[in-house]
Amino acid sequence: MANADGQWDCVTKTPMGEQKSVFTIVTNGDTFTGSNDGPTGKVDVIDGKIENGVLTWKMKLKMPPMTMDATATVDGDTLNGSVKVGPLGTMTMIGQRRA
Repeated sequence: MANADGQWDCVTKTPMGEQKSVFTIVTNGDTFTGSNDGPTGKVDVIDGKIENGVLTWKMKLKMPPMTMDATATVDGDTLNGSVKVGPLGTMTMIGQRRA
């Protein structure tokens, strides 16, 4: 897997339209920490793992209160993933590494 560390300009395609955010990733071996800062505020990465080139993590929204499950892969300066948002289903998340 390409180096995932850094800040990513992301777009998540939701039923309410495209939601832009800045996703920060800090890897440490097969785990990572970070946050996603978007229109609903900043949420921390919970239980970030890297296995076979796939990032998996959780994020907890305060409003509305729900836990999101996410996965992504990194190819160079491109991030491709998805976020499962409770009853709203699974949404596509794409990102470009910030320079």
